[in-house]
Amino acid sequence: MYKTILLTGGSGFIGKNIKESYLSGKYKIIAPSHKEFDLLDEKAVAEFFNNNRIDVVIHSACRPGHRNAQKPDLVFYENMLMYYNIIKNDTKFGKMLVIGSGAIYDMRHYKPKMKEDYCGTYIPIDQHGFSKYLIYKDIENRNNVIDLRVFGIFGKYEDYTIRFISNMICKAIFDMPLTIKQNRKFDYIWVEDFNRILEHFIEKDNFRYKAYNITPDYSIELSEIAKMVLKISHKNLPIIVADKSIGLEYSGDNSRLKSEMVTLNLTSLEPAIRKLYNYYNEIKADLDFKYLSVDK
Repeated sequence: MYKTILLTGGSGFIGKNIKESYLSGKYKIIAPSHKEFDLLDEKAVAEFFNNNRIDVVIHSACRPGHRNAQKPDLVFYENMLMYYNIIKNDTKFGKMLVIGSGAIYDMRHYKPKMKEDYCGTYIPIDQHGFSKYLIYKDIENRNNVIDLRVFGIFGKYEDYTIRFISNMICKAIFDMPLTIKQNRKFDYIWVEDFNRILEHFIEKDNFRYKAYNITPDYSIELSEIAKMVLKISHKNLPIIVADKSIGLEYSGDNSRLKSEMVTLNLTSLEPAIRKLYNYYNEIKADLDFKYLSVDK
């Protein structure tokens, strides 16, 4: 029988990619809209679980804390409330995969290839990171919840006005300079690879750990990504770096993930970026040029 999956945040970047992926053919994915299913409404969440048999919850819904986010003062409150309204019903689903974040390690103290147990060395002071930290402290005491810590993930439907790879691609398409506020190293994973990783965690039970960094083997400088975009575009555009210093590296050790998935086989960055470049080229008419002219 098909496993039934409740996908929260189905209208977001990750959620949309999950719904459109091969996973929709393998599982019955229920992804109600916010109007259909308000995660901030305790009674509505309880009623949903009373009326639906759910094998796996993929919790990707969150109030974002990025530069384009609305009502950033509600990030902590709403992220915590959504999680606890779901987890209150933990006897009514098999397991829950929480889409976490590398922000849990505290943006003030990032270091290269952070291990999962680096969590708690410093307490994040931003609302997004702090909510992820407290949610994980609850996960530690549960048998059926796993924290999947995503660092850089890219693909279609992400916010091209602020997300780095999409932003570089769209600027190249419009023949604009590729501008970088500060060069630093990042861990990036292609969203289609992330879906394969999700499948593994959907299928398997009895995990050794409560948290896994979802990261590649190697990090890459933002300036190198910009050069890769220019190579793919066949254009000779300037790359402008505002701050010449190197920022803190944002990367995580993936040893735990590789112990679970021996044949991880992640897509190389260049072919993935080429695929995303072609996607944006096809929808060029739908892109709003004015948002690319202001760096946020």
